[in-house]
Amino acid sequence: MNRRGFLALVGTSTLASATRLHLPFEPLEHNVYKTHQQFQKERPEIILRGDDYKQLKTLAQKIHNTKQTVGFGNFNLIGFDEMLKVGKNYSKVGAFTQQELALFESIFYRKADDYGFYGEKVLTSMTDTIAKKETLKIPRTGHYLYKGEAINMYQKIQKDLGGDVVLTSGVRSIVKQMDLFLRKVIRSRGNISVATYSLAPAGYSFHGVGDFDVGKVGFGYRNFTDAFAKTDEFKRLIDSGYINIRYGKNNPFGVRYEPWHIKVV
Repeated sequence: MNRRGFLALVGTSTLASATRLHLPFEPLEHNVYKTHQQFQKERPEIILRGDDYKQLKTLAQKIHNTKQTVGFGNFNLIGFDEMLKVGKNYSKVGAFTQQELALFESIFYRKADDYGFYGEKVLTSMTDTIAKKETLKIPRTGHYLYKGEAINMYQKIQKDLGGDVVLTSGVRSIVKQMDLFLRKVIRSRGNISVATYSLAPAGYSFHGVGDFDVGKVGFGYRNFTDAFAKTDEFKRLIDSGYINIRYGKNNPFGVRYEPWHIKVV
C-alpha cells in the first residue's frame, strides 16, 4: 500500500521457511513497576525471562553493531534484508542466527495489545522498506523526513519559530524501531509491557509513515519528557497550531503523553 495509506514497500520475507517462534512470555500476577502511574490500573504485563531474555540482549547488541557499521543517519532507513547483508558481510556484526531471526520475527508479529499497547499497526511486514528517494536528510540532525507534507510542515515550523525548535527524530525504519524497542525492553528488565508504555513496538510507530519529533535546542533528553510541555517553545507550537498530539494525556492507546510528537499522517 502507498504511504498515504501507510507506506509499505513490501519485499519478500527472508524468513519464509523459518518456523515461527512462540516465546514463553510470562504474564505477571501483579504489577512490579508501581512507580509508573499508568500501571496502577489493570494492564496486561508480559515479561521475557531466562534464555529468551539473554537471546534478546544478544539480538539487540547485533543490531547495535549494525548501526555502528552503517552509521547513525543511514541506520534510520535501513531495512531488514539490508541488515542481514551487513551482518553477513561485516565480521564486527556477524551473520544473524536462525534463533535471532526467529526472535525478531516473533516480537514483530505478536499483537501489541498483548503488551497493553492499543495503537494501530501501520507497517505490517517486517521486510517493509523505506524508499530513500522519498525522504530528505535534515542538515545537522542525522535524521530524515518524508518529502511532501512532513518536510513542508517542518520547514514552516523552522520559518515561524526560528532556530529554537529542532528535529529530534524523523523517519524510522522497522529495524531502527526494533533497535529502540529492544533497548527499551532491556532497560525495563525484560518487561515488554513497560517498554511499550514509552515506545511503540516495531511496526506500530507512525515515524515509519510520516510523523516526527521536535524539541527545544539545547534541552537534551528532557525533550522526550513532560518537561518539554512546560517550555515556551511548546507553547508557541501549540499557539501556532503545529501540534496535533497523537498521544495526548489519558489517551486510549496505553502509552504515555508525547507533547513533542508532530502528527502528520
